[in-house]
Amino acid sequence: MRTDYCGDLRPSDVGREVALCGWVARRREHGEHLAFIDLRDRSGLVQCVVDGAADLRAEYVVRVVGTVALRPPGSENANLETGGIEVQECEVEVLSAAEPTPFPLDDRADVDENVRLRYRYLDLRRERLQRNLRLRARVNTAIRASMESQGFIEIETPLLVASTPEGARDFVVPSRLNPGAFYALPQSPQLFKQLSMVGGMDRYYQLARCLRDEDLRADRQFEFTQLDMEASFVDATDVRAFVTEAVSAAIEAATGSRPTFQPDMTWHDAQERFGSDKPDTRFGLELAELTPLFASTAFNAFKAACVKGICVPGGGGRSRRELDELTEQAKRWGAKGLVWMRLDDAGELQSPVAKFLGEDELRGIVAATGATPGDLVLIVADERSAVRHVLGLLRLHLGRPPVNEGGRELLWVVDFPLFEGVDPGTGGPIPAHHPFTMPHPEDQAALGALGDPVPAPEVLLATRSQAYDLVLNGWELGSGSVRIHRGDIQQRIFELLGIDAETRQRKFGFLLDAFRFGAPPHAGFAFGVDRLVALLAGEENIREVIAFPKTQSGADPLTTAPNEIDAGHLRELGLQLLPRPS
Repeated sequence: MRTDYCGDLRPSDVGREVALCGWVARRREHGEHLAFIDLRDRSGLVQCVVDGAADLRAEYVVRVVGTVALRPPGSENANLETGGIEVQECEVEVLSAAEPTPFPLDDRADVDENVRLRYRYLDLRRERLQRNLRLRARVNTAIRASMESQGFIEIETPLLVASTPEGARDFVVPSRLNPGAFYALPQSPQLFKQLSMVGGMDRYYQLARCLRDEDLRADRQFEFTQLDMEASFVDATDVRAFVTEAVSAAIEAATGSRPTFQPDMTWHDAQERFGSDKPDTRFGLELAELTPLFASTAFNAFKAACVKGICVPGGGGRSRRELDELTEQAKRWGAKGLVWMRLDDAGELQSPVAKFLGEDELRGIVAATGATPGDLVLIVADERSAVRHVLGLLRLHLGRPPVNEGGRELLWVVDFPLFEGVDPGTGGPIPAHHPFTMPHPEDQAALGALGDPVPAPEVLLATRSQAYDLVLNGWELGSGSVRIHRGDIQQRIFELLGIDAETRQRKFGFLLDAFRFGAPPHAGFAFGVDRLVALLAGEENIREVIAFPKTQSGADPLTTAPNEIDAGHLRELGLQLLPRPS
């Protein structure tokens, strides 16, 4: 039906007859019978000169046959790739008529998101979505090529699996053949990729669809796509090198150039310097350690386990109202208070609390934060985790640039804790990752062996894991770890987590059994394709790089999902619905 795509035509095609197919994006009258038609397909727009176009309307689907010609001098459009040419002597065949659309399809119109998702098939015609989904396709292609060039093979893992604890709620699917029993949709292919290593596949990858029943936000959907990989006889450094190459190839496919990576950063350093395990390093405002400075202070507010501050360059001009708003915001994030100080032109700190501090303490604050005249210093004192959390959010609030500004800062965060806390009721640890993460070799002995008492809380919280995250501009792209491949270590971790022997066997027996027959050392990683593409496209919300996403409430306005199931289908599945809560 067509010889060319609209957006591919150039002055080199002048004189050639072409057949084009697409949608009427715009019609402009030119005289009594002549009209200019902007014809659009996935490649872009081209202007067509049509005689007798009165019956053509926006979004009609047409086939146009005509001859490529240069536009008359002075009528070129520098904003279009095809702006130097047009198609003349056009014959038009209407393939499908169209009713007026519920919203304009040019990107200049600001349309309510629910309306866009209700008519997503129309939204997909707009340049923004066309550009983003083409970008996503290039990224996926580059990822596959990179993984295969590194010796990985693509293996598809099941979508109907057994429910296992992985940190989020499962989506479950009732079994018709086994009434009362359920499958779960996979939160990740974790266990199957480990079993693939036991099976000798050596290097596995997959662009895997994963599903998690958790609250939605800008960078999270119920269903998402991740690059999932696993390799045998490797360590954490090897895996990070594999992923670095794949991500670099994806970014090069999207931007034309390969990225640079910042030096690896430990989880401890990330928390101390940036108050986050996914630090955005594009800007300063690093957290300054002030605790030793106030070891013997007379100021009660600074008699705390941890005192830290940040320096806001040029922030000394903020009004008292603005400073009060920052204080209230810090309290909403969990701070007991926020101390502010301005450094005046004479190098003196001006603050409501300055009179309670000694000269050495004031000079120490200036030295530790690097403040210069005109700067603002903000200080929080509390438990260390609370201080890091509040100041980490505060630095993002004050300094974080938009997602598509300030370059791309990629770095690996390593040496995460194995446990994130201790359950006050049981004394057992709360895992920071899935339970298949190998402890750091230097900390492994402190965890004891199967049957030993649970170590003291301070020992548990000091235990490091062989886990690592990839961070881009403050977004966690993905996580990975060296896996436990020894049954005795895996059993001990289950024991520490309070998973009894019967539950271990019921939920993970197939994995533990596999370890009995010779499991190779292995490690892996997974990163979110949706998040990576969103960052490369300059989008704040991953819904803009997904063809058919859900709303913030998890609904699909297009298909009306989730919706009720027919009563006969419920009976067939052996299900009965409870009355809705009043």
